[in-house]
Order: sequence, then C-alpha cells, then structure tokens
Amino acid sequence: MDNETRCRHYNGPLDRIALKCSCCDTYYSCAACHEEHTGRAFQPIPETEMHVPAVLCGSCQNEMTPASYISCGDQCPHCRAPFNPGCKNHYAMYFSWKSGGVK
Repeated sequence: MDNETRCRHYNGPLDRIALKCSCCDTYYSCAACHEEHTGRAFQPIPETEMHVPAVLCGSCQNEMTPASYISCGDQCPHCRAPFNPGCKNHYAMYFSWKSGGVK
C-alpha cells in the first residue's frame, strides 16, 4: 500500500480506502492484496458489524463504519477527499449484507 492505501491492483487517484478483513482484523487495499499476503480469501464484514469502524480513508486516516462509508456519497465524511465511485461494484465482496451494487 502507498500512503493513501493504493495498491498495485487499484492505484488510480480516487483509490484511497482500505477495508478491515473480518478474519484477521487488518486493513487491506483490496481482496486480492489480502489473498496475496495471507493465502486466504477476504472474509466480508458481517452485517452485525456494519456500525463498527472497518473502512479507512487513505487521505486522512479516518476510520469509518461500513454503514457510514456506503452512505457517504463517494467522499470522506471527515476530510472530503473523493473516493472511487466504482467501488460500489465490489460491495458484495466486502460487505456480507450486499448482494451486489447499492441497496
């Protein structure tokens, strides 16, 4: 990860969040990074933890809950840095209660 949480898989100017994996309680830029570093699949954040901080803004290092991140309008609620709107396409991979896209 770089200093704004970008990785070799997602390194565009708006790619600046990291997600905490449920199985290891560690932030990763993406599921592929988690799998490369641990040898295991990323475990989605369970719905019971949607109000527990598990999303990190790479710009200001502010932690937010998945619920806050999903409803933030693609920008950090703390520093207003823009987030990649395409991340919505991967919600099902990171949040167990999402079956794809935004609900």
